[in-house]
Amino acid sequence: MAYQSLYRRYRPRRFAEVLGQEQVVGALHNAVRDERVGHAYLFSGPRGTGKTTTARILAKALNCTNLQGGEPCCECESCRSIESGTSYDLQELDAASNNKVENVRDLIERVALGSPGRTKVYILDEVHMLSAGASNALLKTLEEPPPHVVFVLATTDPHKVLPTIRSRTQHFEFHLLPADVLSEHVRWVIGDAGLDVGPEAVDQVVRMGGGSARDTLSALDQVAASGGVTESTEHADALADAVCTGDAGLALRSVADAVGAGRDPRLLGEALLGRLRDAFLLRMGAELPQATDGEREQAAAWAAQLTDRSATRALEEVGAALLEMRQAPDPRIPLEVALVRLTRPTGGADGDIGPLLDRIERLERAVASGTVPAAAPTAAAPERVATTPSNDDATASRDAGAAPAGPADAPDRRDAAAAPTDRAQPSGRSDAAAASTATASTAGTSRRPGDAARAALARASNGDPPARATASPAPAPQPPPPKPTPRARPAADAAPPAAHEPAAPPAAHAPPAPADPVAPAPATAAERVGPAPAPADPTPPAPSGQGGGANDGLTSVDFQVGWTDGVLPKLAGMAGALYRPASVAYADGVATVSFDNEATRSNADRKRAEVESVVAAHFAQPITVRLTVGSGGAENGGGAAVPARTGAPAIPSEPDDEADTIDVRDLEDAPADTRTGVDRLTEAFPGAQVLPEEPS
Repeated sequence: MAYQSLYRRYRPRRFAEVLGQEQVVGALHNAVRDERVGHAYLFSGPRGTGKTTTARILAKALNCTNLQGGEPCCECESCRSIESGTSYDLQELDAASNNKVENVRDLIERVALGSPGRTKVYILDEVHMLSAGASNALLKTLEEPPPHVVFVLATTDPHKVLPTIRSRTQHFEFHLLPADVLSEHVRWVIGDAGLDVGPEAVDQVVRMGGGSARDTLSALDQVAASGGVTESTEHADALADAVCTGDAGLALRSVADAVGAGRDPRLLGEALLGRLRDAFLLRMGAELPQATDGEREQAAAWAAQLTDRSATRALEEVGAALLEMRQAPDPRIPLEVALVRLTRPTGGADGDIGPLLDRIERLERAVASGTVPAAAPTAAAPERVATTPSNDDATASRDAGAAPAGPADAPDRRDAAAAPTDRAQPSGRSDAAAASTATASTAGTSRRPGDAARAALARASNGDPPARATASPAPAPQPPPPKPTPRARPAADAAPPAAHEPAAPPAAHAPPAPADPVAPAPATAAERVGPAPAPADPTPPAPSGQGGGANDGLTSVDFQVGWTDGVLPKLAGMAGALYRPASVAYADGVATVSFDNEATRSNADRKRAEVESVVAAHFAQPITVRLTVGSGGAENGGGAAVPARTGAPAIPSEPDDEADTIDVRDLEDAPADTRTGVDRLTEAFPGAQVLPEEPS
């Protein structure tokens, strides 16, 4: 007698023998017992779950002559002929190979014919393979078949079946079997068939079956034929370990070992995808009914090493690699590339930030669990405070270097360095503002963000509850202060006081300067260029409303810095467009602005009043603005005219989109041009001659 495979030998014969489909067989058993069987059924579900077997049991129960409580006896002639496949009461049709309209037409013609039994059962397997024409041809007969005909349609893809067919049937869904049910069934088959297979092979057989009873018994057949040797899964497990731990070397070695042992890269990728899916489901809180206890423990260990994002990304990468393997010349390459992308912590060259987000998520979990060690205490160091000095001041600081502090201001500078602050102070603040800032900085508790993070980590590692953050009111945004009055010159080159002014008190009796919480202001441009010679005959300051004199403390360099950084950004519209490219010089309270041509100077003269008001507001003193063409500054004793600096653009006090926009209403009409078109042509082409017109 020829050998019969295990899944055919142990095919269920009664409703009670069907494994794991209690909801389906219970409904069919009750319908047969109560004689309420429908005219058409649709069985859907994965392969090997008992759809065709249940349809054959239903056919036996409908034609059994010795029905026992809704179960077939399996002993009568009708039951034996159905089991042997020789009964006229059961007609099986493979819809995958008989999917044309002609095949369905032949079926409809035979439906009306009688049969020896009570009921004629038609089983259409893989009904979703019927063409659209064949499905439509079956509709009417399926809706109203003869009284002695029952249709049973089976499919693995119910969504491909026409809705009109599904609406004419009773739909029962079959599902995969749990691992414990299959394990028990495999042990019973091994004992009943007398197979020489050890108990350690049961879990491997169940995994290979994947929840399908037929696939599981086929795998048991294979293991029994090989003498109990099971398929090695160490390569797929090693790949899963490499992905979860981020070990690229282990991943590539595992692929090489598996291919060297004869494993197909596609099958290896599918096995890895299955293990990653188990870990993903456990992370999402789902159960693994088709997994054994050992597989659940291993999947739980992998899930603990992954994050939600990394598990999702691993499934996407391996799945994309499996699709790419179909057309790849070497199927190993897509799998290896996917493994490197998953195991490299910095991601690929395509700018993928997924790995970085995974690292951040791991660090957050470590901080939350208190497993991150606290940072070691470091010596207190003065914090660098960001300031906004002018460009010339910053250049002077770099050129001159850090000057040593004198004995009088050394304690103040040490105090300022020991009291760091998080908020920068303007370089031109007054002494009162500096004193108030120093007091607030000394009394406050502001720290750097890094100090707060280290303190939080220390509390987490010690098991202390996290400190509640005290929200401090954010300072109201303020516009940048105007350019301050230049500082007094050093004592060595300062002008002697006027006769009518009282002499300053000695330095020994002067009160100590308040602590400055910010770094000392860089040297001004005037200090960098050196002291100016004292005038022979100092004059008192000019009265209000007139330009400052030579002793007003404002040098040409300081004025040029203030002009570029403070005055020009405040000139909007036409004034800004005209004065920005001009050169400027300053001497004795008069600012000389030089333009390239007379037309520009004439237009700029209309905006001179506006410019003088901005200059006076910025320098806190009235200054006369004189407009010239060419090098007018040099002629007036102000030195060579220095054009506006273009290396470092000035930062305006507030965004002004209209700063570089010319208002057409401020433009003057162009002077009348009395030239004719011929005159303009001859001027454009020197040497051209106008020929006289020839008489017509």
